Amino acid sequence: MLNPYLFYQDTCEAAFNFYAKVLGGKIDAMMRVSDAPPDMPAAPGREKTIMHARMSLPGGSVLMASDAPPEHVQKPQGFSISLTIADVADAERKFNALADGGTVTMPFSKTFWAKGFGMCVDKFGIPWMVNCPAEGM
Repeated sequence: MLNPYLFYQDTCEAAFNFYAKVLGGKIDAMMRVSDAPPDMPAAPGREKTIMHARMSLPGGSVLMASDAPPEHVQKPQGFSISLTIADVADAERKFNALADGGTVTMPFSKTFWAKGFGMCVDKFGIPWMVNCPAEGM
């Protein structure tokens, strides 16, 4: 099984709440840095950040994430989270929701391989590809 693990700059909880709403996911775990054992104290001001989050998505996919310590924050690049949806109207609705407040890099539209396909970077900085495959693809 292959599951993406995303790192955020102190926006993991907001991102996961957003994805749960938009994608119909269920947050299975949301552990804060303050939940760690006493011998692993949080850096000052980081107590409420997310150490680990896990979300189950319809279809059996899992998305995991955490808030990266400031010295480890990097802009996501070289990948996209690919979301495949059978219904074109649902795919376009989810694409528009993910793109809201972010940046559209390829507008959602029909292509030779898909009933609808689009690419965006969401308001949390995560790149997405939303695909509704054409028949036989």
